[in-house]
Amino acid sequence: MYRRILVAYNGAPESRLALDEAVRIAPGASVEVHLAAVVHYPSAYLLAGEYVPEVALADEREHMEADLKTAHELLASKGLNVIDHLVVGEPVDVLTKLVAELGIDLLILGHPRSKSFALRWWRGSVDAILIERVRCSILVAADPKR
Repeated sequence: MYRRILVAYNGAPESRLALDEAVRIAPGASVEVHLAAVVHYPSAYLLAGEYVPEVALADEREHMEADLKTAHELLASKGLNVIDHLVVGEPVDVLTKLVAELGIDLLILGHPRSKSFALRWWRGSVDAILIERVRCSILVAADPKR
């Protein structure tokens, strides 16, 4: 049985699928469900090589805090022991660090499946990179209807 589960959540519909999987897998309050929301620098600024304004980061952080609160309430309403993590950085780096520091047994990610598998793998999707970097089981939640 999994004792510590990390759910990557960003407010997108596919990350909601990850929440649903956590509810299905976690048997109750005896399991720690860590909920991670990552605030990352807006890519448009990074691509242009510009300084990221503090206002943009604050806005992104505020948005992620609201999404994290909503997700926390959903999981807690199902009787789960939820611990929030709102962190700034690149998603792969942050999730890899949390897995190691928290002793995570299972990482749950949502995935949109909007592109072909080969294209996602070739371009180095977050999922593919995480598979190589984390040292725990990974569950990739996807909408079975798509």
